[in-house]
Amino acid sequence: MNHRYIFFLIFFLFLSLRGYSQEIRIELGPKEIALNESFTITIKVSNDNIRTYNSNSFPDIPGFSKRGTSSSSSTSIINGHINSENSITMSYSPQREGTFRLEPFEMAINGETVQSGGVTITVSAPKQQSRRQRNSPFGSDPFDDFFGDREQEEEFVEIADDAFLGFTVDKDAVYTGEGFTGTLAFYISNDNRAPLSFYDLGTQLGKIVKELKPSNCWEENFEIVNIQREDVKLNGKNYSRYRLHQSRYYPLNEEPVSFPSVGLKMVKYKVAKRPSFFGRRQEEDYKTYHTKPKTVRVKALPPHPLKENVAVGDYQLREKIDSRKVETGNSFSYSFSVVGQGNISAINQPRVTENDSLTFYEPNVSQNTRKDNGTVIGVKQFNYYGIPNEPGEYELEDFFQWIFFNPRIDNYDTLRPSIHLVATGESRQDETILTKDPGTFYNRIEEESNALMSLQGDDSLKLFINIFILIMLAASGYIIFKK
Repeated sequence: MNHRYIFFLIFFLFLSLRGYSQEIRIELGPKEIALNESFTITIKVSNDNIRTYNSNSFPDIPGFSKRGTSSSSSTSIINGHINSENSITMSYSPQREGTFRLEPFEMAINGETVQSGGVTITVSAPKQQSRRQRNSPFGSDPFDDFFGDREQEEEFVEIADDAFLGFTVDKDAVYTGEGFTGTLAFYISNDNRAPLSFYDLGTQLGKIVKELKPSNCWEENFEIVNIQREDVKLNGKNYSRYRLHQSRYYPLNEEPVSFPSVGLKMVKYKVAKRPSFFGRRQEEDYKTYHTKPKTVRVKALPPHPLKENVAVGDYQLREKIDSRKVETGNSFSYSFSVVGQGNISAINQPRVTENDSLTFYEPNVSQNTRKDNGTVIGVKQFNYYGIPNEPGEYELEDFFQWIFFNPRIDNYDTLRPSIHLVATGESRQDETILTKDPGTFYNRIEEESNALMSLQGDDSLKLFINIFILIMLAASGYIIFKK
């Protein structure tokens, strides 16, 4: 057999494998069962594995109790085509005889939503054991579980787990306004033998995040969407870490930041004590893992006149001007950008010194942040328009300054521009004064009358009111006299 023939054989086999796409369905058990039989709901995936599903999505059935799940897989070759099927089955035990309704439901399987129309289930009196169960020297037929006729309960045992839920911070003490990162993660030792899986994670995390959020901090949530496995080493031991939540916190005052203990419910499987080839290997159980409480100490900033108003972080200045040489009366644009690590939202605009020779107008403000490697970095940009009114040379550091506290050096620092501006042309100070002169007020003088007006108010209204009161009094006296 030559190599070309082998190549084409493999190529056509690959095409045949791709021709069978994934098929997902939900199958329900029989509508009529005996009291000593089980009803089943099975999710099946053809030509693919069951990668994601929520065991909690198996519905509750009135009059039934859940016994647990079992899994199976099968592979067949028909006319040279390979078909595979994987399934997970939830078993339900009836609690009494009668008629019960399983309402329509849906489940998310491998990222797809699959629906079932529900069914009405009739439970009758218990059935007698089959002949092969009575005659079997083992007390039951070893193939009964595979064919759905096994009645003997399997025994499952719990295996000790080597896992924990942890909440950690990257700093135990910070200054007021200084950021620190808190991380909630689940750790599973590489030596762990107990089967574990996440349970209703979205709902649980929503509640946990609310419990963890401190009231005296500004929070920047890292918004973890995909939970991925990371290999870490703790105290010389290898673990798989699954980060569930991470945020950057910035204390707003000097009160300690406290994080309470939170709990995460996990599915912890029990394993069959005597596993059979066709029987269930494991049974679902639950365990809640808790974190330890954590407190971060907050230090006051050193004394400074602007202590209550400065930003805290590690920042640098990036500046830009569209022209370093401009004529008086013409505008130019200047960008003062604060770049670095810290609470970007808390950055205030720089202090600008007013000067009639060089005028700056209120800036347009924009900001951009990026959350990466457990920290928040970004830029806050202040875009100014300026107009020189007097010719000359200007150092922009004489006009701008931005003071902040840098925890990296435990001291205050100031960002100042380094740009040198040259203004040419004639002085425009007189034009500046005229533009500030409210000329419209004086222009109205020509339109007003020169006649003198009395400062006394018009007494005609008072006279009318007095006459009206006198008439009313006279009418009242006449009526009283007549009676």
